[in-house]
Amino acid sequence: QVQLVESGGGLVQPGGSLRLSCASSGRIFSIKSMGWYRQPTGKARELVARLTSDANTNYADSVKGRFTISRDNAKNTVYLQMNSLRPEDTADYYCTATARLLGDLVLRDYWGQGTQVTVSS
Repeated sequence: QVQLVESGGGLVQPGGSLRLSCASSGRIFSIKSMGWYRQPTGKARELVARLTSDANTNYADSVKGRFTISRDNAKNTVYLQMNSLRPEDTADYYCTATARLLGDLVLRDYWGQGTQVTVSS
């Protein structure tokens, strides 16, 4: 299994910033991509940002220019820098990884437990 542990969520005022972190661990052979999804209360989960192993990124249109995804390969940690936060960014944020474990031939998706982000004055 791959364990993903998120941190960095919290309450922030509109216009503020937060940085989410997601540390991965386990018997990992390779990670194809890591990313962040979010789920506002009562709504569907949606992709926020994804970063592939060859450094390609994609972002939801609603966060382009405000959020930045990055990764520290040595630490197997992915970050989401969120600037100019808006009330509509309020959601539970989930880290995800597409990875292959040692001895496994199949890529699988793994999810963290989520961290809450609330943007409110």
